[in-house]
Amino acid sequence: MQVTAVGRSAGRTAIGAAAYRAGERLRDERSGTLYNYADRQDVLHSEIVLPSRFTGSQADWARDRATLWNTAEHAEIRRDARVAREYMLALPHELSAAQRVALTRTLSKELADRYGVAIDAALHAPRAHGDPRNYHVHLLATTREVTATGLGAKTGLDLNETRRYELGLGRSSEEFLALRERSATLINDALQAADLVARVDHRSLAAQGIDREPRARLPWGAYLTEKRGLHSAIAERVREKYRARLESRAQRLARARAGPSAGARAGGGSWSKGILTGRHPTFGARELAATARESRAGRGTRQGTRQGTRIRT
Repeated sequence: MQVTAVGRSAGRTAIGAAAYRAGERLRDERSGTLYNYADRQDVLHSEIVLPSRFTGSQADWARDRATLWNTAEHAEIRRDARVAREYMLALPHELSAAQRVALTRTLSKELADRYGVAIDAALHAPRAHGDPRNYHVHLLATTREVTATGLGAKTGLDLNETRRYELGLGRSSEEFLALRERSATLINDALQAADLVARVDHRSLAAQGIDREPRARLPWGAYLTEKRGLHSAIAERVREKYRARLESRAQRLARARAGPSAGARAGGGSWSKGILTGRHPTFGARELAATARESRAGRGTRQGTRQGTRIRT
């Protein structure tokens, strides 16, 4: 699970985020900007989920996407306000299309009831020419509680630590871990119900007892920049940092095998092989070395080209 804030300080709007994720045409009433993503072909399912306490036509105003997110924008007056919060999760490719939609609704309802917010869910298909397993869902949540007539107080992860303490809640970092664990449980329940043996684990590699470095991840924009034959400084920095981590680990392992007397002679070691996926490319040592050589070789002819850009899904 990836959790990010949609904030004005980063130049983002709730209307723009909702339009892009749902593949719709929405206008921001505050700025007059029209966001038109109606031509998207990868949105498999989208819907707005409200807390279970609303039945029938209660809070119908929040079921309209344009009304919901324009209300969220109008509710905030600060220039640096967080206007929405996004939860993004990968869904098992082993599930059928109907099972992924059902899981999307389950995850949405869990968040809506947990925080009393509206969840704008958008299930996306894998990108063309990307990893065909990369089904994922964007759950765009209001930062304020939903009421029958509008939005109320801040809630969930958008409460500051002082307010969380006053309410007897744990730290936001603890809440985040609890969300990851609960999401993994719901996904595994869906896999079990589908009679599949695959399972997911929300824990870190260290907590799982896996002794290796996490594989490097390229931002999608940097990946696309390089696919167009351009130089991405962002991608190169990611690779350099990953190589440094691998080299440091290899040296530590060599010293441990050779004993204290090995000292500075330690070095080398093997690097674990990674894979390249479509949405968030991950690299092992061989791929990193090859792409780094290509990047350095072409840098002289690519001066002035665009660096990696951020592309949101």
